[in-house]
Amino acid sequence: MTADQSDRTADVETAVDDELLPEIDEGRYLYCIVRANEGDSLETTGVDGEPVSVVTEDGIGAVVHACDGIYDSADLTQVRRWLVRHQTVVDEAGEAFGTPIPFQFDTILRGDDDGVREWLREEAATLEQALSALAGHWEYRVEVVETDPISDDALCDHDARLRELASKIDDAEEGTAYLLEKQFDQRLTELRAARRESVTTDLKRRLDEHAREVHTLERSPTASLADDVSKSAGGDGSDGETCCRLTLLAHEDDEGAIGSILDDVAANDGLEVRFTGPWPPYTFAPELGDNDEPTETHTHA
Repeated sequence: MTADQSDRTADVETAVDDELLPEIDEGRYLYCIVRANEGDSLETTGVDGEPVSVVTEDGIGAVVHACDGIYDSADLTQVRRWLVRHQTVVDEAGEAFGTPIPFQFDTILRGDDDGVREWLREEAATLEQALSALAGHWEYRVEVVETDPISDDALCDHDARLRELASKIDDAEEGTAYLLEKQFDQRLTELRAARRESVTTDLKRRLDEHAREVHTLERSPTASLADDVSKSAGGDGSDGETCCRLTLLAHEDDEGAIGSILDDVAANDGLEVRFTGPWPPYTFAPELGDNDEPTETHTHA
């Protein structure tokens, strides 16, 4: 990596901090890395309708398009269109070449195709290892939703402490009853949390037998491209209460076994399972380079 590349990265970090866009005379917008050979192509259009190409070096290809600036807009609808198009190109690259190593939206390498080839040579060892490790593996998202939550009465029937508190509340004076009701509500909260934890732990244990990695996600996610795509494919998540959200990295040959496990969970009354994928392994892709990495990313809030 050249000193000039390090300086360019620092310049971009400053520009983003100052809410200014860096000037790029010539650059390559990076979608993903794939296994590819000279002459391979991807017949699709990218962000803003730009023609996409595959720049290769020694069996490794970068899916790119030529650009002269960062993609930035105050129009959230426009940004969403860019994001979805970025995802579509990565998906199409995965279909054409196998599991890709995806980049974040708006990752740009300064320079022309020769600059891309130089970067591919510099990162060859890391890219080769990552492509080999991820070959045939995809990311899957799982959400378990309690569409018919267990009632307070049902929880009370199965918990001696709740029954005890309910009995005391009936016989207590107003002030004491208020404190006991707070304890009753706290116990309900604890039991519901324990139930969610039990569902999550059991599901992770079973999925671990067929997935290479399984990670728990926040039950109430912030908006993101991955969530937008998942919603369009597997429901909007608006009905019921989420018990757990998981993301897993699994080989495509294990998708059927994973689906069977999720069918078993969905067979439980009051539970619904939302399963989406396969997606490119965004969560599991390695970070390329180091602090001097010659790529520039502008993130939209």
